[in-house]
Amino acid sequence: MLRLTELKLPLAHAKDALRPAICARLGIDDGELLGFSIFRRGHDARKKSAIALIYTIDFEVRDEAGLLRRLAGDRHIGPAPDTEYKFVAQAPDGLEERPVVIGMGPCGFMAGLLLAQMGFRPIILERGKIVRERTRDTWDLWRKHTLHPESNVQFGEGGAGTFSDGKLYSQIKDPQFHGRKVLQEFVKAGAPEEILYVSKPHVGTFRLVKMVENIRAKIIALGGEIRFGSKVDRLDLEPAGDGQQVRGVILADGTRIASRHVVLAVGHSARDTFRTLYEQGVYVEAKPFAIGFRIEHPQALIDRARFGPNAGNELLGAADYKLVHHCANGRAAYSFCMCPGGQVVAATSEPGRVVTNGMSQYSRAERNANAALVVNVNPEDFPGDARANPLIGIDFQRHWEERAFVAGGGNYDAPAQRVGDFLAGRPSTALGSVIPSYQPGVRPTDLASCAPDYVIAALREAIPAFDKQIRGYALADAVLTGVETRTSSPIRIRRGDDYQSLNTRGLYPAGEGAGYAGGILSAGVDGIKVAEALALDLLAAPR
Repeated sequence: MLRLTELKLPLAHAKDALRPAICARLGIDDGELLGFSIFRRGHDARKKSAIALIYTIDFEVRDEAGLLRRLAGDRHIGPAPDTEYKFVAQAPDGLEERPVVIGMGPCGFMAGLLLAQMGFRPIILERGKIVRERTRDTWDLWRKHTLHPESNVQFGEGGAGTFSDGKLYSQIKDPQFHGRKVLQEFVKAGAPEEILYVSKPHVGTFRLVKMVENIRAKIIALGGEIRFGSKVDRLDLEPAGDGQQVRGVILADGTRIASRHVVLAVGHSARDTFRTLYEQGVYVEAKPFAIGFRIEHPQALIDRARFGPNAGNELLGAADYKLVHHCANGRAAYSFCMCPGGQVVAATSEPGRVVTNGMSQYSRAERNANAALVVNVNPEDFPGDARANPLIGIDFQRHWEERAFVAGGGNYDAPAQRVGDFLAGRPSTALGSVIPSYQPGVRPTDLASCAPDYVIAALREAIPAFDKQIRGYALADAVLTGVETRTSSPIRIRRGDDYQSLNTRGLYPAGEGAGYAGGILSAGVDGIKVAEALALDLLAAPR
């Protein structure tokens, strides 16, 4: 199998144009091309009036060696890499120890699935509920102002990624094609097959719900066990060398589950768990993250700015964007988690606080585009000494979430402000043509009270700069909603090359909560890596 990259065709090319274009590019007759498949399809929209589709093609020809000799100087043609996943281990018959996975988000369920596929019969513990019950609880906040602290956007089967755009792309280095394994498992679980080849795949919330249910069923069918409403209270530890060794976990109801191999995949909002781990001596350190607001524009405005006369083309779909501006105060302001045709959602997991996030369905058909506009913050910005208290970033997040709760009226409505008013430094008393999508509701106000001064200054500088890249970005009636604090984990549970905690053997920090991922795909990939390392260590351990 060979691979051809950077094959360009017009956006409106005929369905049967691909095969002759491949033959022409390779300089072969049609009969020499035995078959082909699309490995990747993206687009080049730099010329809005002449948008091109960019293909990566895997193909077979009659004389592979001859073609490679003839095109030896062409960097876009060569052998296709082997992307088939290969299991690193298989559990032997009679293995008594069962690994424990804490968390049923993308990292946790991929770790659990892989362990189950290798025969290790994992026990997965999830503090929240099954995904459909969790969805009903989440709607209680969105529709009735009622928060369920253990069942919400952050906690429950599927993790925070369930209520998102369902983006399945990442910029991580992936030389072993673990991301391909994740996508293939998602397709088997019900995701559209196109996620295997489109350049920016997504599935949307409703499809994610069914996919998560199917993955749960597969884990159970393979001998795994999943316990919901099972909050881990603390680890069971014993001294070991100059550190400690996991012996198991103790649940909030007092139940003890023995295991010397525990995957910690709790997500970035398990603040109580982070504190317990720190108090138990697990090595934890503060790390940078970002805070800011959600910004909403009419999706049609973004489509026109990005695609020009091709706005609305079915192959292009709803337009997205990625923006960054380096500000005069030394900060970087950037867009994050952009959700085309989506909505801003209430994402708090703690009473008395307001947190925003973004979500889209597969169709991306809602009227507004939204994205987080955030500014980097560092441990040095947090009040206090991050070295003495590595959890100080959590306190920093909570402070601004509480300010947003008060500014929104104290009932989980969110504070909001027209972009024109925000740039002018005046409170909003009413909203304009852009209708906010945040539920349960918004309260026009002044967002300057909901973030540090340097964040406000950076965003006021960045938005007009972004308007030069996307005409209309500084639209006066565009809406900012606050506050976005859960961009990534405020801590890192550092691990070694063996994927185990630096000072706690048998503990495998993983995914977003441990500071090693930033989205569904990267979290899933990290779950695979950790499961592989755990399996090899478990087989090497004396029995």
